[in-house]
Amino acid sequence: MKTIKIAKLLALFMIVVFYACSSDDTDEGGPDEGGNTVTKVQAAFKYSISESNPNILVLENTTQGEGEYKSEWDFGKGEAFVVDQPGLDMVEYDNAGEYRVRLIVTNSAGFTIAEEVIKVDSNGICLNNICGSDPGGDVASLKGAANGFAIGTAVQAGRLSGKYDEIMRADFNNLTAEYQMKMNIMYPSQGNYDFGPADEIVNYGLSNDMNIHGHALIWHNATPDWVENFSGTDAEFEAMVEDYITTTLTRYKGKVRSWDVVNEAIEDGSNELRNSVFRQKMGDNYIEKCYQFARNADPDVLLFYNDYNLTFDTGKQAAMFAIVDNLKAQGLIDGVGAQMHISYNGPTKEQIQSVVDGTVSRGLLMHFAELDIRANPEGDTNVSALSSQRAIAQSDKFKEVAEIYDAIPQANKFALTIWGIKDDESWLLDFWGVPDWPLLFDASFNPKEARQGFLEGLQ
Repeated sequence: MKTIKIAKLLALFMIVVFYACSSDDTDEGGPDEGGNTVTKVQAAFKYSISESNPNILVLENTTQGEGEYKSEWDFGKGEAFVVDQPGLDMVEYDNAGEYRVRLIVTNSAGFTIAEEVIKVDSNGICLNNICGSDPGGDVASLKGAANGFAIGTAVQAGRLSGKYDEIMRADFNNLTAEYQMKMNIMYPSQGNYDFGPADEIVNYGLSNDMNIHGHALIWHNATPDWVENFSGTDAEFEAMVEDYITTTLTRYKGKVRSWDVVNEAIEDGSNELRNSVFRQKMGDNYIEKCYQFARNADPDVLLFYNDYNLTFDTGKQAAMFAIVDNLKAQGLIDGVGAQMHISYNGPTKEQIQSVVDGTVSRGLLMHFAELDIRANPEGDTNVSALSSQRAIAQSDKFKEVAEIYDAIPQANKFALTIWGIKDDESWLLDFWGVPDWPLLFDASFNPKEARQGFLEGLQ
């Protein structure tokens, strides 16, 4: 066994990181010699595979606690325990097999244990414990595991290099602009278009053989001020919208595979049309008009309607399908985008399936759009890290969503899109204002248990 202690600042080679499962003995603690209550310190660690040597496991003790305690490693090789010191441990496994790595943390109240089984084959330590293949090959790739549909992610211009680039090229083959292909960005002032960020995203996707899903032409929350305060007549307003949609779709004809033409047009609660400036100026049939403008500009592009809360809000789902049915009757829509901003504990599998069934029965493409899974839907502001139990529950939910999508008839499959790359950049953090970890990769670009669950659901 080779055990090498290094400083944390030398850990630049770290890749895949996982949180180890924790267990403890039954005693919760007791008084110390002075009569004060002492609680056990919960053992916790992360591990990774060295980028320079696939047989080397990198271990980081992430235990946190008050008072004095001792941490010891059992590397699963039948050798003596090793007392942990500040920094990282690197352990080399030369022989194929399974190794149970344990961290034992002891204080005056007793001990707790965190453990993880590490699998090793002839290629080295198995990525995500999936052995028998090249860790960089298609078996471990999300897009490689998908059966006849695209795996997408939301991106931003300016985040298309470095680790973003590595992950996107490895796992994804469908890109959606998180916000830079919306009207307030592409048409910031009357008569003046700015396609710079959109061009960057589209060109990146095309150069990497990825599909581009345009999102979104018309959205009430991305309407420029000059449009909200349009000074011309209603007829002039409608002509402006037609010019905007035509100009945009013509620019990206043959490059962008699909578009969300109208996004989130249904008002919460009433399930009526939102009273947006587009409805005010163009009438209750403004949605139909916008889809016709898009179809005229690019007859071959796929057109989607996209909305949220369609799984558990049956009234909103019915209102959405009413819009879709009207568009379908005129040949103006190809698919439904059901935003999957969900939580580890809901909606149910049956609720998700209801949107699928309604879409498939209409002969339309199904897009599971904007998938992220909240691990802290309770809004607990005191949590500072994703617990192992919640990580497992979140992973199970990602797996369930992937399994539901994979079971869709082939003719109705389109794409399953994760709404972002890493946890600390998710829109949910600002929206809810509480800690959360809703995506497949952590803040350091390391894949989480959620990615493994999602991968298993695709396979």
